[in-house]
Amino acid sequence: MASTLKYLMIFDFDETIINENSDDSVIQVAPGQEIPAWLRETFQEGFYNQYMQRVFKYMGDKGVRLADIKSVYEKLPLSPGMSDVFRFLTKNQERFEIILLSDANVFGIESFLKSNGFYSLFSRVISNPTKAEKNGYLTLGPYHTHTCLKCPANMCKRKILTEYLAERSQDGVAFEKVLYVGDGANDFCPSVLLTYTDIAFPRKNYPMHQLIQKMEEKGTYQAKVVPWDSAEVVTHSLQGLLNSS
Repeated sequence: MASTLKYLMIFDFDETIINENSDDSVIQVAPGQEIPAWLRETFQEGFYNQYMQRVFKYMGDKGVRLADIKSVYEKLPLSPGMSDVFRFLTKNQERFEIILLSDANVFGIESFLKSNGFYSLFSRVISNPTKAEKNGYLTLGPYHTHTCLKCPANMCKRKILTEYLAERSQDGVAFEKVLYVGDGANDFCPSVLLTYTDIAFPRKNYPMHQLIQKMEEKGTYQAKVVPWDSAEVVTHSLQGLLNSS
């Protein structure tokens, strides 16, 4: 029976699926392709979501249209090897439940996925909520509140993953393995939930990988760790999993 169980596959977005930070990329449609110093100086560590709320308002005030913002998201470059991962998952979709968990925003991520033909792969896109306002502005909100001291005020991915697994368990769904592909410190936080049967795929030498290595030195990190420069490494691991099951 075990072979009929699905794998839960979780992807981060910025610097994981795409090879840059979409919040930085969207600045290219701002006037003069930059944000003024007075606005940049309002940024506070841990409150990036609130900062981006102000950036989108500024861009709306300056007449940047939603279509301009959307076109940036649609053209974001994939990380090396990521198109191969998605091709592999498309062919083997029945074995995976795939979700996207990102501190970017729903509008940007969905624009990218739909434009690149990957949208149907994901059973859920979990990100900060956006709204296209009647006046043409894009407004952004926080995802939730939480008590984690290590994560940004608007999103703790560990809390989200905990709730997602509980919800799926109530639906009667058990996963053979949890597979997590990410790069940032906010991807490390949920990855500590993974057990010895699961796999963490941190982008090599990015914060998630560095934090995992510190835990590995202490012998306290449970999941199997497969670092990647190119996501071809992820594809090979997934092939190995399906071949062995």
